[in-house]
Amino acid sequence: MASGAMKDPKDSKAEDSRPRSTEIFERGKKTLVGGVNSPVRAFRAVGGTPLVIDHAKGARLYDVDGRQYIDFVCSWGALILGHAHPDIVAAISDQASRGTSFGMTSPLEVELGEKITKAIPSVEMVRFVSSGTEAAMSAVRLARGYTKRDLVVKFEGCYHGHSDGFLSEAGSGLATLGLCASPGVPDAFAALTLNTPYNNLEAVENVFKMHPGEIAAVIVEPVAANMGVVPPARGFLEGLRAITKKEKSLLIFDEVITGFRLAYGGAQSVYKIDPDLTVMGKIIGGGLPVAAYGGKREIMEHVAPLGPVYQAGTLSGNPLAMRAGLATLPKLEAPGFYEDVNRKTLRLAEGLRSALKESHVHGEVNVTGSLLTIFFSDGPILNYADAKKSDSARFATFFQNMLSHGIFIAPSQYEALFISAAHTDADIDRAITAAHESLASMRKN
Repeated sequence: MASGAMKDPKDSKAEDSRPRSTEIFERGKKTLVGGVNSPVRAFRAVGGTPLVIDHAKGARLYDVDGRQYIDFVCSWGALILGHAHPDIVAAISDQASRGTSFGMTSPLEVELGEKITKAIPSVEMVRFVSSGTEAAMSAVRLARGYTKRDLVVKFEGCYHGHSDGFLSEAGSGLATLGLCASPGVPDAFAALTLNTPYNNLEAVENVFKMHPGEIAAVIVEPVAANMGVVPPARGFLEGLRAITKKEKSLLIFDEVITGFRLAYGGAQSVYKIDPDLTVMGKIIGGGLPVAAYGGKREIMEHVAPLGPVYQAGTLSGNPLAMRAGLATLPKLEAPGFYEDVNRKTLRLAEGLRSALKESHVHGEVNVTGSLLTIFFSDGPILNYADAKKSDSARFATFFQNMLSHGIFIAPSQYEALFISAAHTDADIDRAITAAHESLASMRKN
């Protein structure tokens, strides 16, 4: 294990800098598929040996070789308070001594459910599950059961987990790996999902015209964050709400990333949209595996045991995750919380833009709230087609340069950077300096 003073990544030679990381990763490949338990962690898109983490604290990761990194991945957005926040650690530790899983209802589930429904007015009832994939899959099943229709509209580059119906023109790891679909998904099942370009209302209207009375729901990331960060165009979300109401379809907001990150009430409170169903995850579990779907009471009452739409889970409402969520959400209600993380994010975005301009490297920086993406592209990024034009090889070089400066960003052109309350202005300054140096070296080469 790492011990003693932490070394700065610039102080070691590149080839032998992470011998334990290499050793553990190679050992892991014998038993873990690709040496990882989620594809993007394998660094296939950026090259090099993946990080193998020993521990984390605040805004920093410490790998098994004693190196430290300022972490702008934050467990893919889940850790808005940073790593190992003492109050969350204390809550989890206390709960562990009281029991880690009951297989029955606990007061904690009711308490966290009450906090979520109070924070997000469109969510009148909620069902906890264990992953964002499970929540999105269940929300779509509910939409089909409620409307008695089969087709679902999603948007190219938006990622809603890895259930079969969503693995077509999806973002996140599929974009990173260059796949537009996945073997093992029957064509007949994939055909029930209709893909349209993000930020294109005309395309949505055309899909409804082609399939009158057949579309159960439109599911959307209100701010796309799995093709990189792409904000909604003016009127896009409002248009989706109007179209779905007119067509008697449901509007599902996938707020696994944006929920409790853009605001305490999620993206829907920022954009003032009232969806029928909402999918949540990441932040509501304070870093533990938990997700949820919820919405209008009339719709949610179609879920078993009240209704015929079946969904269940042994670890749903897990008490450890409930305690972590209950320890997290009150801190987000503090006055100025979101203003502070958003301010730091905007500073980082402005610093990246300045570094791009100074180095004469072509790029765009998209930012919304406390998440951002730097695209190595010649033009604005408004949808998945634009995102795919980005220079992923150049991004890989930038990623490695930043890593050598002790800055860890997502190992994929198509993911977001996340800022947490644990990041300091000094951390932001260090990242901006690293970006200037990294981009300058790319210009020279």
